[in-house]
Amino acid sequence: MKVIKDTRKSFDLEELLSKPLVAHLSTVEEDTPKDSPVWFLWYNNRLWIIGTASDTFPKRIRRNSKCAIGIVDFNQETGSFLHAGFRGRATVETFDRKIANQLLARYLGPEMDQWDRRFKRFDEDNVLICFNPETVVVRDQSYKLS
Repeated sequence: MKVIKDTRKSFDLEELLSKPLVAHLSTVEEDTPKDSPVWFLWYNNRLWIIGTASDTFPKRIRRNSKCAIGIVDFNQETGSFLHAGFRGRATVETFDRKIANQLLARYLGPEMDQWDRRFKRFDEDNVLICFNPETVVVRDQSYKLS
């Protein structure tokens, strides 16, 4: 993965990816871009995303593996605005409960018995999206408050 940084305005990418932030997965259907907000897990230098039976992005990825993912960590009170923009390809993988549980624990906490029931029931219709980044632009776009 090629990391493109502005040396004056950059940040620690690994630290950003360790936070339970929402990512935006951009895929293409024919010539129309589509955007899906998703939870993710950064694992083995890949972004992992759960796909459900009602999600349409796995079908688009099967037809066209080229994707982009944007992740932003913004704090209005401090003016902190960190952005990572990924470009690469994704594959649709067989559902792996271990990876899915790691991903969900980031957002729902470690106690599975306290999770909403929809995050406890997965079946053969679920998949994992494995996004392999080719490039990532890492940019600190923070501003000073007056």
